[in-house]
Amino acid sequence: MHRHFVKSALVAGAALAVLAACGTQGEERTSDTRPTKAAVPAPPEKKAVQGLPGMPPVLDPKDVYAADRPNKLSPVVKGFPSRVYVPNTESDTVSVIDPKTYEIIETIPVGRQPQHVVPSWDLKTLWVNNNRGHTLTPINPKTGKAGKEVEVHDPYNLYFTPNGKYAVVMASLDRELVFRDPHTMDIKKTVPVSCYGVNHADFSLDGRYFIVSCEFSGELLKVDTEKMKVVGQQRLPFEGAMPQDVKVSPDGKRFYIADMMAHGMWVLDGDKFTEPTLLPTGKGCHGLYVSRDSREMYVSNRGEGTVSVFDFTRNKLTKKWDLPDGGSPDMGGVSADGKVLWLSGRYDAEVYAIDTRTGAQLARIPVGSGPHGLAVYPQPGRYSLGHTGIFR
Repeated sequence: MHRHFVKSALVAGAALAVLAACGTQGEERTSDTRPTKAAVPAPPEKKAVQGLPGMPPVLDPKDVYAADRPNKLSPVVKGFPSRVYVPNTESDTVSVIDPKTYEIIETIPVGRQPQHVVPSWDLKTLWVNNNRGHTLTPINPKTGKAGKEVEVHDPYNLYFTPNGKYAVVMASLDRELVFRDPHTMDIKKTVPVSCYGVNHADFSLDGRYFIVSCEFSGELLKVDTEKMKVVGQQRLPFEGAMPQDVKVSPDGKRFYIADMMAHGMWVLDGDKFTEPTLLPTGKGCHGLYVSRDSREMYVSNRGEGTVSVFDFTRNKLTKKWDLPDGGSPDMGGVSADGKVLWLSGRYDAEVYAIDTRTGAQLARIPVGSGPHGLAVYPQPGRYSLGHTGIFR
């Protein structure tokens, strides 16, 4: 009698458990045989970058150059003819080249010793840096006509903060970073520096700081963009270092600094600002230009007439292109479609057009004496950070 009761109770209990399970899980069971959204792992979300106040949002946290894809031109530059602007430092002129014909179509007289042609933050003006003339010459890229010169002392190079609030003049001999109104060029703040020869720079992914090269003392500066203050300074670990162009990696994790005496690029952790390491490229390493797909960077070696190609994805140099008959490749830029690299020949009074797929020289064009900071314009991008065209 006792065993029968226990057995009956166990059976009844099991039946109740089954009924209870059916009652609580009935809705879930109707969808058990079909995949649910929860069953499919969601793609990892890209964490938004907290950029400098007022800066356009970073399109891709893993690629600061995401806005620079082939022919992705801003509506601002619609109707601007494609041209190559070449400042001739010893001829005091700017040669204007039609990239389709490789011919000079105009020569614009400017001030003494023009060093770079710099696209403005809003893409509407090209500023010619007349270094020893102590002026900037504005060029309207839609008409190709020069405007009235603006007095600016020692404008060796020119940059713009990522929010467009200030122009930053690299006053090389004055040993100053001068923050100015980006339109009128009125001085807003002058920042004296203790290094010699401030000349090139690039900004962090979030735009909150920028790295500056000091050519004549072999040093680097780290500058807080919003505070307009030098927050770091270090001497490069190479006797006689002469740092030149600066470029940030697509993911923003590293800065590359060309060095014409160390014959390679310094690789720097900008956030930590620790001692950089040297990656040899070639004699007289000078200019740095990123490809339209953000995979490669073209490195001009002015002292040996070559261009090295650095692969960001593989973190290594993969190719080296030799210019026929040599040359002195210096500064320049990449065509809007990404197919042609344009470089000035600093000591040879010429300009080179190079096929970015093969490294073949497409043209060698005679220009004025001492061609330097050549600008290809227009280029893809939402805004310009300056120099010969750093677009984001």
